[in-house]
Amino acid sequence: MHLRLISWFFIILNFMEYIGSQNASRGRRQRRMHPNVSQGCQGGCATCSDYNGCLSCKPRLFFVLERIGMKQIGVCLSSCPSGYYGTRYPDINKCTKCKADCDTCFNKNFCTKCKSGFYLHLGKCLDNCPEGLEANNHTMECISIVHCEASEWSPWSPCMKKGKTCGFKRGTETRVREIIQHPSAKGNLCPPTSETRKCTVQRKKCQKGERGKKGRERKRKKLNKEESKEALPDNKGLESSRETPEQRENKDKPQQKKRKVQEKTQKSVSVSTVH
Repeated sequence: MHLRLISWFFIILNFMEYIGSQNASRGRRQRRMHPNVSQGCQGGCATCSDYNGCLSCKPRLFFVLERIGMKQIGVCLSSCPSGYYGTRYPDINKCTKCKADCDTCFNKNFCTKCKSGFYLHLGKCLDNCPEGLEANNHTMECISIVHCEASEWSPWSPCMKKGKTCGFKRGTETRVREIIQHPSAKGNLCPPTSETRKCTVQRKKCQKGERGKKGRERKRKKLNKEESKEALPDNKGLESSRETPEQRENKDKPQQKKRKVQEKTQKSVSVSTVH
């Protein structure tokens, strides 16, 4: 009985020594694989290295390599930075760099924004837009060419001449339309928005309140002439004011002679009556 117990004791002891040797060899292999593995990882890292940064990330975080000089450091982020797209795998979530001409992307083959000098079209970055499209330099995308669109013509206006609808036989009438869609850079230009054509109507006299511009001007000129006539002084007064003293003296000489003759006759009459 004692011999059996002793034999079992040695068997268990040998088994425990074997398990310990296996764990020790596994630890040596892990140290050979990651000699600088740090036990105090931060910033979302599951495992990390003092030299290479994060080696793996916590769940739902993305692993990405950032270049610092000649060295690459692993970091764990909640979302991929600009210029990268994220891919989830069963063992790791990692960020992959977009194509060289792509600024942001959805995956390897679909770009969402191009770098300067390229135009986005259907997820690809192009030097020039395909035929039938034009480049939008504001959004840096290839867009469809937009042609001008105009509304229907309005009805023709009444026949008019110089702003009035009476007092003439031949005039003009006009119709208009509006631009409802302006063209893009390569689109068709917009057509004229107004048209004028000659028209003929039955002549009719203008009523007092229907005088056109020309009639109002004639009336204004007539009133101005009447006012200027009233403002002028009498012609006789003007002529007398314009005469020189010599002209007035020459003009008065006949009247003076006449007065002298009348005085002489009166004296002679008086002398005859006295005798």
